[in-house]
Amino acid sequence: MSPWKDVTKLVTAKFGNEDARTLAGYEKLGGYQVLRKALGMKPDDITAEVKASNLRGRGGAGFATGVKWGFVPKDAKAVHLVCNCDESEPGTCKDRELVYWDPHLLIEGMVIAAYALKATHNYIYIRGEMMREYAVLAKAVEEAYGRGYLGKNILGSGFECHLTVHRGAGAYICGEETALLNSLEGKRGQPRLKPPFPAIKGLFDEPTIVNNVETLMNVPFIIDKGGAWFAALGPGRSGGTRTVCVSGHVNKPGVYELPMTITMRQIIDEVCGGVWKGRKVKAVIPGGTSMPPLAEDELDVPSEFDALMTDERIKPVEVAPGKNFDLGGGRVLRTMAGSGGIVVMDDATDIPMAVWRIMKFYAHESCGQCTPCREGTGWLEKVARRVAFGQGKPGDIDLLASIAHGIAGNTICALGDAAAWPMLGFLTKFRADFEAKVAHKGAAA
Repeated sequence: MSPWKDVTKLVTAKFGNEDARTLAGYEKLGGYQVLRKALGMKPDDITAEVKASNLRGRGGAGFATGVKWGFVPKDAKAVHLVCNCDESEPGTCKDRELVYWDPHLLIEGMVIAAYALKATHNYIYIRGEMMREYAVLAKAVEEAYGRGYLGKNILGSGFECHLTVHRGAGAYICGEETALLNSLEGKRGQPRLKPPFPAIKGLFDEPTIVNNVETLMNVPFIIDKGGAWFAALGPGRSGGTRTVCVSGHVNKPGVYELPMTITMRQIIDEVCGGVWKGRKVKAVIPGGTSMPPLAEDELDVPSEFDALMTDERIKPVEVAPGKNFDLGGGRVLRTMAGSGGIVVMDDATDIPMAVWRIMKFYAHESCGQCTPCREGTGWLEKVARRVAFGQGKPGDIDLLASIAHGIAGNTICALGDAAAWPMLGFLTKFRADFEAKVAHKGAAA
């Protein structure tokens, strides 16, 4: 039995409980009681608890949630809260499970957050292909309206909160918050220039906070047990637990809620039953395919946000009292926890082929607004395909690196980086695999 099976479960505690998906079942388990408590608090006190909790965004960047809420102008006449459920990052499949098994926890978290932000008209933007989850969520919203947890004068508090579930049309770019807002407004889903940031000028040119599903589902626990309690569940600047989705070459892939002190190696060996077919790990993508990979000798790193992007600007993460994690020798990982999508590749993996498939995705999903991304991702895919299929030319490896460097940091949103970072990461740590493909030009793929 995995030693991590009985660790604290928050957002996944109701997984497998069909009854908990209904309003009656959720209420039987104590649902919406925290909302009653929250409505008796001052909005600023709720934000203060979220700040104290060290809750960080679970959608990718890991930005401090309470700090983000604090960016909304105090004199704003209208504010919006938007839940980003447009889960499209390859390797990521946690939000759809969270929504399916515990839709009312998301709604309760959103109403509490909306109360703190004084947001009246709010939205859940859900990926259009998630038909199962959309049906569950739409029913839950209808139930919440019927019981008075949504609508006017919620629970007699005088607070009004409305929630609209909006289905996207399948564009990966709409997972980027400003492209998502454009899509919600009925415009083409293309990212906006920042600043101004959405907290100042977002949906319909009004202050808007965009949070991930898992982020908002943690809010009721913070208000129920306090920010300090939540902060103590995690290390360093990262409070709470983390839900990860592990796929690839492991014996037990799946969605797991784990403490952030657990290392990548422990996730693979102790939670997921090790690498399949008795093979060894070659590479691990730690947070969705937009993140640079970890090599086999880099897996003894905690899954916490700062640990995975350790460099000279980040203080060592305290993984236990008085014990700091240190790569040693000034070694730098330069990756990120991202969306929690962990992809494991075994030692039989054709790395150039895998990288080509990743590049093909980002080339297809570029919205075309920025020239470096529009032209660069297509160019990366073309050259990567040539190398992967044994038709590489001398200089192709350096050409791939040059193209990636030309994209990174030169686009409106991070989709360009999402293609450039994994390319540069794989080229740096697995260059020999690419060189072997070029050297054996014409060999069967």
